[in-house]
Amino acid sequence: MLVGADVGQEHPDPQLHELRELAVSAGLQPAGSSFSRRRHIDPAFYLGSGKVAEIRQQVADAQAGCVLFDAALSPVQQRNLEKELGVPVWDRTALILEIFARRARSGEGKLQVELARLRHAATRLVRGWTHLERQQGGIGLRGGPGEKQIELDRRMLEDKIKQLQLRLRRLQRQRSTQRRSRRRAAHLQVSIVGYTNAGKSTLFNALTHARAYAADQLFATLDTTTRRIWLGEGLYAVLSDTVGFIRDLPHSLVEAFKATLDEAAEADVLLHVVDVSNPQAEQQIQQVQQVLAEIGAQDVPQILIYNKIDMLDGPVPPTRRQALRDGGGARASIDSFDVSALSGAGLDALRERLAVLARERQQSHGGASGPHAAQDVGYGPDGDIDTPHQA
Repeated sequence: MLVGADVGQEHPDPQLHELRELAVSAGLQPAGSSFSRRRHIDPAFYLGSGKVAEIRQQVADAQAGCVLFDAALSPVQQRNLEKELGVPVWDRTALILEIFARRARSGEGKLQVELARLRHAATRLVRGWTHLERQQGGIGLRGGPGEKQIELDRRMLEDKIKQLQLRLRRLQRQRSTQRRSRRRAAHLQVSIVGYTNAGKSTLFNALTHARAYAADQLFATLDTTTRRIWLGEGLYAVLSDTVGFIRDLPHSLVEAFKATLDEAAEADVLLHVVDVSNPQAEQQIQQVQQVLAEIGAQDVPQILIYNKIDMLDGPVPPTRRQALRDGGGARASIDSFDVSALSGAGLDALRERLAVLARERQQSHGGASGPHAAQDVGYGPDGDIDTPHQA
């Protein structure tokens, strides 16, 4: 059962289309939905008690096995809702974490997701039993309250989180070393960013002739893949496909994936892919800009890629293109292109623009940027980058 609400401000997706897609991506089958409007958040149930009773009846009628809220619930709200509804309750954060856990393939990706899930679980610990509530102490004396089970659980979680952070810091140092090596070769560093399911992996495959997994679903790929592309006249660029962003992306995920997202922060230019056929494209651009600001990449020059023009009746109207650029807050945008990553339309012009940027970078570094120079800085066969984060 899908549940959403306007609480104090207009909900960006009253039809719950995105929540439905997230549910399907997590392997769930939506059985129904409920949407309401409230002036404020109820501290106990998020929604009012009357609405909760109505949802309980809908759950019983549809024989739903769980309820998904299109919002971040507090631990108290989640516990109270599960007690009232009689089925597990997931908020938006838990649902996204579940999808990430299912889709992570590389060792680093699994570490990042596990760290985010542990941080989320640490805020939702409840005492399962009380056999450690009081312990005997001293000789013939009754000791004070001993360690409770929740305290042991919390300490074990903290220890596990510290171990994961240490392993991820090692991987982050490896990434930094690889980025420095690539920069010494004077190659243009390009990262593809954008809202999930905007067509980033399809664009990556079209530009590099790679075979990275791409599908019409949210968070189809999580693991960063890097390839070298030839732009003509001895010019090369290093292109990285990063994880997609989404509205209300859990902060724990942003923190856990910081080593991966640093690829965007350290890039020379970002290819910001926008699904121009989506009516909420402007809001999606704003969400991407917020995450970029959170990772310190807001000032990296961006090329807006208006993707999926094959799904439009004609070219992107100039007024809509300008509205997306201004309303979306893409202040760092230096250019824009209308493309179809699926059919290849518009990609030649994009390659020419990247070639100009690659030539400018090569001249500014005063060194050659050819295939022989590339082979000395960690490049594998066929121009691939030998990095541990590849699946």
